[in-house]
Amino acid sequence: MLALRRVQPWAVGFAQRSATKQVALASTAVDTDGSHSQSSGEPVAPQKHQSRAIRTRRPRISLQHPREWNRPLAFGVLPAFDEALKVIKEDSMALKDEVTALEGAIAREKETPQPDQHALRLMEDKLRILEVQSEINFPQVRWKCANGMADMSKAVDRHLLEQRWRKEGALDLLMERIHQMKVVPDVLPDIHPSLDLRVNFPKVKSNAGLQATVSKAVYEHVEPGVFLLPEQTVEPPKIYTTVFHPEERLYTLLMIDPVTDFPDETNQTFQTYLHWLQPNIPLSSVSLSPVPNLNTHTAYIPPHPQRGTDYHRYTILLLPQHSRLSIHMVAKDKRTGFDVRAFMEKHGLDKNVGGVHMWREVWSEGVPALYKEILKTAEPKFGRMPKADRYGDFRGKKRYV
Repeated sequence: MLALRRVQPWAVGFAQRSATKQVALASTAVDTDGSHSQSSGEPVAPQKHQSRAIRTRRPRISLQHPREWNRPLAFGVLPAFDEALKVIKEDSMALKDEVTALEGAIAREKETPQPDQHALRLMEDKLRILEVQSEINFPQVRWKCANGMADMSKAVDRHLLEQRWRKEGALDLLMERIHQMKVVPDVLPDIHPSLDLRVNFPKVKSNAGLQATVSKAVYEHVEPGVFLLPEQTVEPPKIYTTVFHPEERLYTLLMIDPVTDFPDETNQTFQTYLHWLQPNIPLSSVSLSPVPNLNTHTAYIPPHPQRGTDYHRYTILLLPQHSRLSIHMVAKDKRTGFDVRAFMEKHGLDKNVGGVHMWREVWSEGVPALYKEILKTAEPKFGRMPKADRYGDFRGKKRYV
């Protein structure tokens, strides 16, 4: 009995091209012989090859283009795989029974006249763990989270995304940059991010002339610590967040130019400049991204690095609040000398958790327009501090008298 062998697609294509080439050679031979040739004096026009778009094998998968998980192996092909799925399902059902029993215990404890708050916290923590464990081993759950189709209303999906953020390099890169570039401790003494904060600015279309041209429609992700052009940051960025708590909490957004970057001419020193302030931002794991309505309090003023200064480290903080805050708007002429730590202490903001992002900018040809059109002031120009003349007292005096 003959066994059929599956031919690879590249092999089929090679066979087809070889057959076409053989037919062409045979046709040329017939024409050379002269028995079937047409008018030999007419020039033969070269054939034009039409380029075809190369389609990727992997389809687009996201929340906008969802797809269902398919088994890699059909039933019966590998009995060990079928048995593994069976064991995972049985374990999940047992854990869900524990979840149901624990939910009943929590409800009964809450109905008592004086519920034990410590016992309630322990049971709620155990409930969250059981909810994750009952679903985390299913391959379809992990596949959806890995392909951008996580359901953030589910505890297991939130857990998987948080572990991916913490362990696959995104958080490590952020912490490396904010410590390398001294955002910690120049802005905050320390910070341990508890949410994923991402920033998008317009993409640069052309940087050939004196002033760069940016796209108003195409935004791109900004990696922490990279250099941006002032022309890119004229408009407020799009802020994306991935929050890992299901309940809604309030946050305050701050964007500053740190204390060692913004010059203070009067006192011949440096000071902090407040670019943006938005309190009482409600966020949860199912909040919309990008975050809407972020320019309704202290309006965004674009970065404007002064000519002659070193690079500026523009920092965005997203800090959790304990309650709703009543904060006065900060006028344009009152934004210099902003004390971040005193502001956080006054309003009770948590300085150890939240979100952080930063990038760098230097002066470019687009900065004078920012001073003229937005800040309505003359552009300052700075230079290096003059060196002290150690021999100034001796100049002009006779040396040999």
